[in-house]
Amino acid sequence: MSAAAPEAAAPDLEVRSVVKRFTDHVAVDALSFSVRRGSFFSILGPSGCGKTTLLRMIAGFIQPDDGDIVIGGRSMSGVAPNRRPVNMVFQQLALFPMMSVGENVAFGLARRGVARAERLRRAEAMLERVSLSGAGHKRVDELSGGQRQRVAIARSLVLEPTLLLLDEPLGALDLKLREHMKIELKQLQAAFGTTFVYITHDQSEALVLSDHVAVMNRGRFEQVGTPQELYYAPATAFVAGFVGANNRIAGTVTAVDGPIAELVTGDGWSIRARCSRPLATGAAVEAFVRPEVAMLARVAGELPAGQTVHVGIVESLLFDGANSAVLLRERQSRFEFRIALPQTGRFADLKVAEQIFFSFDPERAVCFAAAGDHG
Repeated sequence: MSAAAPEAAAPDLEVRSVVKRFTDHVAVDALSFSVRRGSFFSILGPSGCGKTTLLRMIAGFIQPDDGDIVIGGRSMSGVAPNRRPVNMVFQQLALFPMMSVGENVAFGLARRGVARAERLRRAEAMLERVSLSGAGHKRVDELSGGQRQRVAIARSLVLEPTLLLLDEPLGALDLKLREHMKIELKQLQAAFGTTFVYITHDQSEALVLSDHVAVMNRGRFEQVGTPQELYYAPATAFVAGFVGANNRIAGTVTAVDGPIAELVTGDGWSIRARCSRPLATGAAVEAFVRPEVAMLARVAGELPAGQTVHVGIVESLLFDGANSAVLLRERQSRFEFRIALPQTGRFADLKVAEQIFFSFDPERAVCFAAAGDHG
């Protein structure tokens, strides 16, 4: 007799039709989603989209007007923040300067009544796991910004929460340290296996860190998916415009060939792009073309067969190392178009005002109905 297949683990977090209203707006609008156990889940969106309100409802600091939040299979309705199996790391880490590093980590254990010897032992073990072994006796102000970040995470994880909530925890760090801490956070989450729910307005953080990302706009999720799905297959124009760099081109559909539409801009520039859904001739649309999918050539015949060749004039060269780009003006429409500069060196001698040819695969350009136009 064969063994029964194991059931999928229940999610650590379920948000069920949650609504939060304020006097002048709805911050969270009938939102439902779940986060699987042991995953890194990020909520990405602009300021004011509702992501911090959502996180604070999960933590219990504010209550939803409708719906329910379930953590570890248990409804959190009426459960106080200090009774929830969650811990939170804020942008301002709120470490206690009058306490040693070890005492900071052990603070939550002390509040739970754990004996001093045991809580200091557990604090030291946790510091070792976050690569701060032997730092327990130090003052907080003796640590670097990255080390303080790890102390804040250790202080939260020593309590063994079901969820660790992180509210833009890297926002106060300088760029180089932020890049380093992305790697550390990802490694820490993998090592501990704790479910992380992370909010940020920084798309790079969300894409690098997460197993799944929810893109939030006006209290709702526009799309939930892997970083690759959001980047390469955005579900809405908002996601296409918010995640990653893009050339955004407004136009009107003039012809349709299966999933590929031809559209023309108001200045008469014609391009081809893949439609997110069937669109009729005459529909107002927005197309998005990522800088790295376009190709440059000094001779039109060097570009791939079957792709429409466009002519541009070099407007400026934007040097940023591996992320360098060339900014063109499409010759006919004067549309400003950005293309990632190839790293082969073939175009290292490009000059401002030089004419250059470019093209892109229409399958890798995405097209959506413009707001208010449903084709």
